Amino acid sequence: MPYVDGFVVPVPKANLEAYKALARKAGEVWKEYGAISYVECIGDDVPYGQLTSFPRAVQAKEDEIVIFSWIVYRSRAERDAINAKVMADPRLKGGDMPFDGKRMIFGGFDMWLEM
Repeated sequence: MPYVDGFVVPVPKANLEAYKALARKAGEVWKEYGAISYVECIGDDVPYGQLTSFPRAVQAKEDEIVIFSWIVYRSRAERDAINAKVMADPRLKGGDMPFDGKRMIFGGFDMWLEM
């Protein structure tokens, strides 16, 4: 089964277009190095829950929107190799990030079911 990296990040609404441009560039780089799929989603129906929620998880502020994204790889080993190449790629170096990376949540997941 494939391996998946998942991300949730708060993006200021004023920076959404800058985030989209960065995501397009990042997606191209990940795919070039072998990622099977690169997906970015903009929050549409993500209410602020009483105990848990996507906005709570990333401490989203009133002027921020929640982004949910994932990258699919053939395996964990391939993911590790691809991510090493991506992190070293000069196309993704420098410049200001259009979001607060300290509030981004992320993790790697073994896929166990796909229907």
